[in-house]
Order: sequence, then C-alpha cells, then structure tokens
Amino acid sequence: MDPRETILSRPMGWFQIAAVTLCIALNALDGFDVLSISFASPGIAAEWGIDRAALGIVLAMELIGMAIGSVLLGNVADRIGRRPMILGCLVVMSAGMLLAATADDVVILSAYRLFTGLGIGGMLAAINAMTAEFSSRKRRALAVSLMAAGYPIGAVLGGSVASMLLASYDWRAVFVFGALVTVAFIPLVWFMLPESIEFLIHKRPADALARVNRTLGRMGHPPVERLPDPEPDSPKASMARLFAPGMARLTILLTIAYFLHIMTFYFVLKWIPKIVVDMGFAPSSAGGVLVWANVGGALGALLFGLLTQKIRLQPLIITFLVISAIMVTVFGRVQPDLTQLALVTAVAGFFTNAVIVGLYALFAQSFPTELRAGGTGFAIGTGRGGAALGPVVAGFLFAAGYGLSGVAMAMAAGSLLAAVAIFALRMPRAEAARA
Repeated sequence: MDPRETILSRPMGWFQIAAVTLCIALNALDGFDVLSISFASPGIAAEWGIDRAALGIVLAMELIGMAIGSVLLGNVADRIGRRPMILGCLVVMSAGMLLAATADDVVILSAYRLFTGLGIGGMLAAINAMTAEFSSRKRRALAVSLMAAGYPIGAVLGGSVASMLLASYDWRAVFVFGALVTVAFIPLVWFMLPESIEFLIHKRPADALARVNRTLGRMGHPPVERLPDPEPDSPKASMARLFAPGMARLTILLTIAYFLHIMTFYFVLKWIPKIVVDMGFAPSSAGGVLVWANVGGALGALLFGLLTQKIRLQPLIITFLVISAIMVTVFGRVQPDLTQLALVTAVAGFFTNAVIVGLYALFAQSFPTELRAGGTGFAIGTGRGGAALGPVVAGFLFAAGYGLSGVAMAMAAGSLLAAVAIFALRMPRAEAARA
C-alpha cells in the first residue's frame, strides 16, 4: 500500500500526534518571537524617545523579514525538505533575538528584527506543510488549525512571562528570554521530528526508502518494500507553477485575502501595548491586555478548528472575517478602562486569529504536495506585506492626528475586503485544479 495513503486513511497514532504537537509548539514560539517587540515597545519608546511613526516602523521590521523569509525560504523547503528548513530557521531566530537585546539605537534594532523575521517566515511555511503531511485526511484541517492556534498560545504564555520580566527588568530581558527558549527547541526538533513521508516520496533522495520505513515504524505501520512509482512527468516545485493555468486564480486570491486581513490583525496586536500606555496605564498592564487579546485568539483558533469538522472552510472564514471587522471597529471606541479593554480585545482576538487559522487550513488544503510549502510561503510571505503595512499605516494615521476610533475603522476595512476575496475563490474549481 502507498505509505501516503496509509497516513491519510488510517487514524492518527501517538507519533503523528506528537509531531503535530511539536509543530504547534514551534508556532507558539513564533507567536512569542513576533510579539516580543510589542511587549518591549513601551520601554523602547520611553528609553529612546521615539515617536509613534518611528515606532510603527520598528514594529513592522520583523514582519518585513517574515514576508521575505516566507516567499524565499518556503520554496526552498519544497526543495531541501521541511526538517532542515525548520532547524536552520531556529538558529536564525535564536541569533536574532539575542542580538536584539544588545541593540542601542532604532536602526540597529530594526536590522536585528528584520533578520529574526527571516527565520520566522521560513519556519511558518515549513511547519504548515509538515503538519499537513503528518495528518490523516479526516483530521488535516483540524491539525493545521490547531497548529495555527499555537501562535496566540505562545503569545499568551510568553506574554505572561514578559509582563513579569518587565516588572523587574528593562525591555531587553524579553529578547533574552525569547532567545533561550528558541535555542531549547533545536534538540527537540532534531530528535523528534523526521522529514515527512510525503516529501521523501516526492523528492526521492538516495536513502528515501530507509527513511520512509523508519518513520513508518515510529508511526506503528509496517514497512514497504519499495517506494510507489513516481507520477509521470511530475513537475518540479517552482514559483512559476503557482501562477500556471489552474493555480494562478487560487494563489492570487488567497494571497490578497491574507494580505488584507493580516493588516487588520497586526494593527490590533502591534498597537495594543502603546495604546494602553498612552491611556495612562503601566507597561505591565499593557502587556496584560495584549495577553488577553491572545487568550481570545487561542480560544477562537480552537473553536474554529472544531467547526471545520462540521462546516466547510470557505463560508466559515467569510463569516469570521465580517465579525472581525465589526469587533476591530468596536475596539476603536473602547473607553480607558482596563477590564473593558481586556474584554473587547479578547473578543477581537478571538475572531481575527480564527481567520488566520482558517486561511492556514485553506493553504494546506488547496496547494498540492510539491507546491505546499512554496505556495503557503508565497501567500504568507506576500501577505506579510500587509502585516508590515498595518502597523506603519496606523502609526502615520495616528501621527497625522486621527483618533483611535477613526484609525480602527480604517484598519477594519481590511477584513471586509478579505471576505470579498475568499467569496471570489469559487472553491469547487480550486479543488479541481488541485486534484
């Protein structure tokens, strides 16, 4: 029997669950590493005396790095493998976090955050593909949704630690903590996460059969005597294939939807601490509000994952996008009360992050094996331009004199426009193209 069909058709065993769990933890690490600058931003602004426009640029730098890393390294992961890409990205992220703690001006810090973002972007594309390829057909959407849920979980756990660190130390402690945790993941991946069988069969390195059988054994499945015959004229992974007939519409619309919604998503996540501090609260309290946004995000991701077992992805994503736009608009009208702020940001986080989860599941479902990491990487990477643009646009709107309510309403439009792009997908045709 084809090992790929064995994985797809049989219930997931403990080894597969452990591999997916590790991918969830890696995305949780990404969640903290990305938001570490948000937790540190009030202290940075106070120490260096930078204004909101300049701070918006600093907040966006690792998002720009993530965009570049996802596009370039996602395609590389389709060529060299998901596992070596994950290990390499962990090294880059560790170094970048540690270097950020040594920065003494805005330019140097921005460069280090850009470097860190390269690793985070490559990681996101690789773990999305790895999660899909270790999952059964029945549980794939749920597994990818849970993987995406790791992002806010990491922000919640890391943010709780960051709030405690900021109560006793300056902002640099946040980056030191992130570097240490990132380094700790390298041996975990080395010993616990093999290359996916689907990738090995597609790429067929010299030791592919032995590696496939080793992984099958760890999964509790019998070995195979030979690899299945390669697909005739199996095309190689390339960026051009993402825009070939039958794939271009899917690639473009998914990328547009991700770009537009991520602008809204990161406006909330990146600006919460600074907005709360400007309302007169302490930086540690601001970090607490951001934690609640991610608590809501984690719950939204988990619920969305469960709903994928009953409801089709496309209408589910569209519904959550519309509610996201409403809640971000409501966020802009909140009064300076910590309890109210925490509640509204939690609900906004619930819906905005659930959409991210849905889009990740849609990437894994829509792109074929040979394009899965590259397609996901392109959509995430190009879309991360929206992630970088969101904080910057908001920063300039604030600097131009617009109030929170006006800025929030403008940024919420991204989610509404993303809903239009998802509606235009016509998923039955996309699925036909994928097959």
